[in-house]
Amino acid sequence: MIDIKLFTKSVEKTEIRQFSDRIIDSVKSRFSNLNHGDWDRWSSVIKTLPDNNHTKIQLDSDVITIGNSDDVDNESRIFLESSLRKLHPWRKGPFKVFNILINTEWRSDYKWNRLKNLISPLKDRVVLDVGCGNGYHCLRSVGDGAKLAIGVDPNILYFSQYRSLQKYLGETPVHILPITLNDLNFEFQAFDTTFSMGVLYHSKSPIEHLLQIKSTLKSGGQAVIETLVIDGSVKDVLMPEGRYAKMKNVWFIPSCLQLELWLKRCGYKNINLLNVTKTTINEQRKTDWMTFESLEDYLSKDFQHTIEGYPAPLRAIFTAEVP
Repeated sequence: MIDIKLFTKSVEKTEIRQFSDRIIDSVKSRFSNLNHGDWDRWSSVIKTLPDNNHTKIQLDSDVITIGNSDDVDNESRIFLESSLRKLHPWRKGPFKVFNILINTEWRSDYKWNRLKNLISPLKDRVVLDVGCGNGYHCLRSVGDGAKLAIGVDPNILYFSQYRSLQKYLGETPVHILPITLNDLNFEFQAFDTTFSMGVLYHSKSPIEHLLQIKSTLKSGGQAVIETLVIDGSVKDVLMPEGRYAKMKNVWFIPSCLQLELWLKRCGYKNINLLNVTKTTINEQRKTDWMTFESLEDYLSKDFQHTIEGYPAPLRAIFTAEVP
């Protein structure tokens, strides 16, 4: 479960306070119906993590850093690293915990550095991250001044990874909820910034997803949409016949012009394309913290196409505001 006491305290002075009971009920409902064979094992790992009264928490650097090397003895560090590795695969990061580098599959800092100076400043904003994974971008949001960051992602492993970090994060105002936006089933209109990064192309209805994101934002709030795109005109959208880069849940990959049109039709204003970047094997790769297949295994030998023959991953970042 989430730390209800800390969550309630974090949202107390924000507009999210009016929704806190309904959010907590949604999380409780998820756990009342949870049927995951690894949940007990992952929970046991977290319960046995050593306590520590460190002072260093650095959230505004590429590697999110918790504690110093001399905060723990060698025996505790070995045990801690062994425990964290039991939460494999670590996909989003990187993190350094008492000098243990969690070298994740994705260099999520690359994406953050592409957008952080181009979006509305996060200072004192309330942030939502839809499809947040283990919370890396939520933590970076607070590192850049957000007063509260809430992430939603139904993946129980990612939730467990964040819980392992949260043990050492004190009262950092970041809360990861192991649910989907659909589970909340009501309009917030209370967030200043909502991130949707790497989610749109997994949505069977991308228009519905963009409307949901819009419903979370207050007037003047900003959506940050990061997604796969293709080169092409306003008429171009790729719908894979089967898998895309071995992913079976990719539905629609629009051109930038088509995505801009989607955003306009959904009623957003001040739509801006911030960045278009080809994903490389420096940004997404297998490591000893994620030993399964990664991007290199999904591409042709020349890296120009997926193994299915589609254009290799190209990612764009848009911002758009709610009137």
